[in-house]
Amino acid sequence: MNAGWGWRPRSLRARLLAWLVALHLLAIAATVWLSYVAYGRLVNNFMDDQMRLVAESHATHRRLPTLQPVSRDDVVQRGAFVVQVWSADGATLQATSWRGLALPLQPEPGFGNVRLGPGDTGEWRVYTLAVEPPDGAPRVQVVQNDGFRRQRIVRRALLESLPILLLLPITLGLLWAIVSAASRSLRIVARDLAAQDEASPDGVPVARVPEEIAPLVAAFNSLLGRLRSALSAQRHFMQDAAHELRTPMAAIGLQIENLRADVPHGDAAERFAQLEGGVRRAQHLIEQLLRLSRQDAPAPGARGPVDLALLLRDSVGQLMVLADQRRVDVGFEGLVTPWVSAPAADLRSVFDSLIDNAVRYAAEGGVVDVRLHAVDGQPVVDVVDDGPGIPGEQLERVFDRFYRVAGAPAGGSGLGLAIAQAAALRNGMRIVLANRSDRSGLVARVHLPPIAA
Repeated sequence: MNAGWGWRPRSLRARLLAWLVALHLLAIAATVWLSYVAYGRLVNNFMDDQMRLVAESHATHRRLPTLQPVSRDDVVQRGAFVVQVWSADGATLQATSWRGLALPLQPEPGFGNVRLGPGDTGEWRVYTLAVEPPDGAPRVQVVQNDGFRRQRIVRRALLESLPILLLLPITLGLLWAIVSAASRSLRIVARDLAAQDEASPDGVPVARVPEEIAPLVAAFNSLLGRLRSALSAQRHFMQDAAHELRTPMAAIGLQIENLRADVPHGDAAERFAQLEGGVRRAQHLIEQLLRLSRQDAPAPGARGPVDLALLLRDSVGQLMVLADQRRVDVGFEGLVTPWVSAPAADLRSVFDSLIDNAVRYAAEGGVVDVRLHAVDGQPVVDVVDDGPGIPGEQLERVFDRFYRVAGAPAGGSGLGLAIAQAAALRNGMRIVLANRSDRSGLVARVHLPPIAA
């Protein structure tokens, strides 16, 4: 809604149709008016000539002519002429073809208009013969209803506009078809634009889009190119920073390992353990930053199909060392055997992160179950732990980078779920987190895109 100019439709199709209807109505109005003026002049001239000829023909009679009588319907509906024959002095009506017309002889010769009543039927066109009659010769006056003329002129003008009126629905139908075809091409362009992301190499080809929106598509391609450049610079910075940090952190870790034997017991040993834990967390963060930068890289790895059951067994086995340290019982149950079309590295990123989180957040001495089964005919993977769970309002935010739930145990970086989510979305998978209903704990469900079973 535009307060200054009134309502304007947002649809281009509606705007075109509204303008077309307005132009057709304007053309009809102009045609009616021009036809009324032109045909009115033609009809009036023709009828006036006929009235003059009738008057002159009756004036040539030496004696009183016999007039053909007419009725009111003849006069009003069919435009018949009323002929009046007056005495030479104009005082006495000697003969008339319709006595229902009480119109005196006009003092001025020639054409004129006289109103005898309301409406169109009350106005009359009068012709009084201008020729000076000889002594004793009658005078002739011819009258015609002016409303009949106007009705005939209006009817003819409306008939002239009828072709344009009949052409309006045909034109609207053609325009609707043309705009629909153009809308289909716009929807194709919109679909191509929606498929673009920072990993798209070339953008949308401008040669395939309508000329009118080519500048818009070119601007979008330019914006996408700048976005790719910015993301590439960010990714390279993250990779370079992580690589530069990994070497000194590895050296620090080695020095700490060498100092372990020389650290005395007591407070020094406790502080040394805190320092060692901090270094391990920093090393873990650097490794996750490297993994995250590789996840954001546009070039995917070789796609499957991958035996998901075998991959999950490998992921569980790789984390058994951490599970044994925390005395967590990790079990795997595979009820279906799907094959998934995705890079194995991406699948490992998803499930390694979820199982690692489950083991770290499970109660010490607790249980983590990895289940591969079907829900509504579609394969899913559930990673279930018996930890504290996640507050409901934070279930979506935990996928943000560097976001950590309040009260989470030390050692995490807030990147694990972000890495898993990025890899899942890139391969058509979906991760849904939910708290357990039977007890405390979390269920991380991964919906899979299978290609065979």
